Amino acid sequence: MSEGGCECGAVRYRMSGDPIFVNCCHCRDCQKITGSAFALNAMVETDRLQILSGELSTGKGGSRCSGCGTLLWAEHPEFGSGIKFVRVGTLDEAERVKPDAHFFVRSKHPWVVIPEDVPAFETLPQKGEPPLLSTQAAARLDAARG
Repeated sequence: MSEGGCECGAVRYRMSGDPIFVNCCHCRDCQKITGSAFALNAMVETDRLQILSGELSTGKGGSRCSGCGTLLWAEHPEFGSGIKFVRVGTLDEAERVKPDAHFFVRSKHPWVVIPEDVPAFETLPQKGEPPLLSTQAAARLDAARG
């Protein structure tokens, strides 16, 4: 179980269990959204997230603190509302979460070094490439998608 929150501290949340998958996305959109070199996203079932305090404002970009505007998580149209992509940096112990893969490395900053044992993709993984999810993780994803 992990807890996290927004910059101003008004929103606190709990994430039950480990994420299904963690990706480090180096695409230009993630760079702009985060104001950084990449976004670190933890894929988790919506029912494993619990708001402990504060109010969220939900819109096209995702769920944010209604006060300070910190993006806590977002949805992706490919995965539906049963899955959220938690911004790992909002977790209290974000340093404990490591990426399972790196996406859009074609636009990564040159000073970012990706460990050799972590899968990296120029864009997104393509059909026919080895699966990134374990059997258990794939089952969790399928169950959350309905």
